[in-house]
Amino acid sequence: MESRLRKRLDELRSEYDNGRKTLDELEGQAANVRATLLRIAGAVQVLEEMLGERQLTGESALPPRAVENNQ
Repeated sequence: MESRLRKRLDELRSEYDNGRKTLDELEGQAANVRATLLRIAGAVQVLEEMLGERQLTGESALPPRAVENNQ
């Protein structure tokens, strides 16, 4: 009886370790996806602002700072 319990305990510890490893990997992947989405959102915001400014002012295709520096 004791040997069966020890064997089961070893199996459960192994399953726990594997599950913990998988969870750590998934959390790492989630962090990478969040960082990527944050960068994409920032780029989208910049482009939307640039397009919005051009539509309001009729500026050329140059970014606002480049237009200011050329004047």
